[in-house]
Amino acid sequence: MRQLVIAERVCLIGHIVSMVFGLVGILLVVPNAEVIMNLTEVGQTVMQWSMAGGGVVYMILGAAAVFLYAYRTLGLGRALAFMLPSVFISLGSELSGTSTGFPFGHYSYLSGLGYKIAGLVPFTIPLSWFYVGCVSYLLARAGLEVDKKPSLLRHTGAIALGALLLTSWDFVLDPAMSQTSLPFWYWQQPGPFFGMPYQNFAGWMGTGALFMTVAALLWRNNPIKLERSQLNLPLVVYLSNFGFATVMSLAAGFSIPVLLGLLLGVAPAVALWWQGTNGQALAVESATQEISVAQVKVALK
Repeated sequence: MRQLVIAERVCLIGHIVSMVFGLVGILLVVPNAEVIMNLTEVGQTVMQWSMAGGGVVYMILGAAAVFLYAYRTLGLGRALAFMLPSVFISLGSELSGTSTGFPFGHYSYLSGLGYKIAGLVPFTIPLSWFYVGCVSYLLARAGLEVDKKPSLLRHTGAIALGALLLTSWDFVLDPAMSQTSLPFWYWQQPGPFFGMPYQNFAGWMGTGALFMTVAALLWRNNPIKLERSQLNLPLVVYLSNFGFATVMSLAAGFSIPVLLGLLLGVAPAVALWWQGTNGQALAVESATQEISVAQVKVALK
């Protein structure tokens, strides 16, 4: 178990460092070619590698960190029960979107995110759906106390909130990543929301809700019991990826998507995390008090 924790933390740190390194390259180096010319030979090699594979590395490390976390805290079966539906359903949506325009709109991926499946979708894209979708759903599920007080309303609410957190990340990420000096995809039919069609958000909500529903059904006979500290990684992953998207958007001059993301993504994520951790703390305190009272009664007898 200790080795799993170490591997998980190494992947998480590498994931965050890769994002920071990518921001430096995209925002500072690419727009200023003279910076590269002034670097040493080693520096130029590192920057070339970053531009060629930095996006691939940070997504792989993010997926690895979240999968190891899910394996350690939820078990292999439940980890796979979320990963497989999220990867294959999101891949299906992306292949459909890039070939027909449904459900996101008409768009195409450029280079920079790795080998393209069927020549259309980089293999890293379904991985990003998995790891951001997983942490979003876990925060929503814990915050609504689905496993403590199960009901159809709570299950539905967790799926809806999880999909909203996932989509809110895209509010901020998509405009910048498609219009930066080094774009990773482009819209063939740009929409009114900073270049994105509104259909894109419906596609994100629908795709996220679909694979979260499948995971919820697969988990129905195995309630999730996360300790208070085990909700920290989902929040860190969500906030770090939101931070990456925020810097990209602000650098491109897009402040409204960031504000929407803060309102609909970050604020609910933090509130759900707080409710999940605070609720568990209160439950532990209550249980401790009950044990203390029981001990006093026994002592009096």
